[in-house]
Amino acid sequence: MMQFGHGKCFVALQFEPMRKPPCRLSVKGSWSMVMVWFARASVLSLLLFGLTALTGAAEGPSPANAGPAILVPVPVGAPAAVPLALSAGDTAWMLVASALVLFMTIPGLALFYGGLVRTKNVLTIFTQCFAVCCLVTVLWMLYGYSLAFSGAGAAAFSWHSLIGTLDKCCLIGVTPATAAPQAPTIPEPVFVLFQLTFAIITPALLIGAFAERIKFSAVLLISALWLTVVYLPICHMAWAGPGALMGGLWGLQDLAGGTVVEVNSGVAGLVCCLMVGRRLGYPRTAMLPHNSAMCISGACMLWVGWFGFNAGSAGAADGVAARAALTTQIAAAAGGCSWMAIEWWRLRKPGALGVVTGAVAGLVGITPACGTVGPLGALAIGVLCGGLSFLAVTRLKRRFGYDDTLDVFGVHGVAGMAGLILTGVFAPAFLGGAGCALDHGWGGQIAVQAGCMALTAGYSAAGTALVVKLVDLAVGLRVDEADEVNGLDYVQHGEVAYT
Repeated sequence: MMQFGHGKCFVALQFEPMRKPPCRLSVKGSWSMVMVWFARASVLSLLLFGLTALTGAAEGPSPANAGPAILVPVPVGAPAAVPLALSAGDTAWMLVASALVLFMTIPGLALFYGGLVRTKNVLTIFTQCFAVCCLVTVLWMLYGYSLAFSGAGAAAFSWHSLIGTLDKCCLIGVTPATAAPQAPTIPEPVFVLFQLTFAIITPALLIGAFAERIKFSAVLLISALWLTVVYLPICHMAWAGPGALMGGLWGLQDLAGGTVVEVNSGVAGLVCCLMVGRRLGYPRTAMLPHNSAMCISGACMLWVGWFGFNAGSAGAADGVAARAALTTQIAAAAGGCSWMAIEWWRLRKPGALGVVTGAVAGLVGITPACGTVGPLGALAIGVLCGGLSFLAVTRLKRRFGYDDTLDVFGVHGVAGMAGLILTGVFAPAFLGGAGCALDHGWGGQIAVQAGCMALTAGYSAAGTALVVKLVDLAVGLRVDEADEVNGLDYVQHGEVAYT
């Protein structure tokens, strides 16, 4: 018997003849068909979202805890970009936070994922993370930012509660002299950059769900379509302002992305791994991480970058950012201790990969709660999320047999859901929190958190299934069996990580 993967999972080292993986969707076509299908999908998406450009919505004030920035009142009917007195301190902090969040993807996530895969697929992981960063940046500039953050403003339900407009496509009207209503003390280009880093890391997380078996072309198409169809509407509903469905109208408390990033990517990762199918030989063949030190180094970078992720979501260098930074550190440490203690008790040895995975689970769990819970709440969230992720990775995955290669669902999905609910549990002032949103009361806030979690999970699952099916019809999802056995580095990129 041998131990491998996140934490300690036991697997028999017996090798059987390769079998065709189940749930494999492989419809091949020429590059001409690729372009035809991609064009059709793009036109369909643009027609759907283009309807939003026909109507306008007034910008207005956003309630506290409704988005990734601290807001001040903006008069109804104000233009999309409002000239305000900008703060040099807030601007400097948000520039640093933007760099920290980008650091989480390149190189943090690339190293974390790269260390967990086999030697023959390391370069592929790094290339996919880097390419997704490049692709999403271009799409965010063309239409992503506009659809995510323009439109919502009226304090009543409308079409713009679900998706924004195309008023700021190609970043028209975004100048250093103006500020976005969501962050009035920093230049709007800085806000665009900060939110771009979130849009980069979220689809990049999906790479871990189908690693070691998917075509590079499929990764790029999934990232582009998933950003458009799934990420942008959920981002808008949570963070766009007072008219947005979850953050504005319902009173969701999600400072840094429990819905937008964690639950969204976790559920999407589960759908992806089910539709792509298992790796050849899984779970009978041991597929050990090739470099645990690389993985731990990447996890350390994620931890450091998460301060920009959470504290930067305050949108200013203020008390909310201070609370977010402190609770982030506490929850990460508690998650690492929780996973380590469980492994030590059950397996008599605390695994290195287990400790860092538990810390990441704690970081995931505190993401929505970091601006509203107190230190005791952060400690509880870290402990619970570390334990729940341990059970999901070591028990749930083996019980149902799905091949979530790098545990995107087990860590981001499970800890994200738990953290979102626990945000409401520990929000009240008598538990050290900042209070509930929109005078919901304790039980009402928990219900709102659960409802938003369910909406995010359902929409993400349906949208991801549609995207993956379209990509499979266009280019196919998986590489050939022989290419999967030989490794994707040379087959897909003509290079290898190690010589």
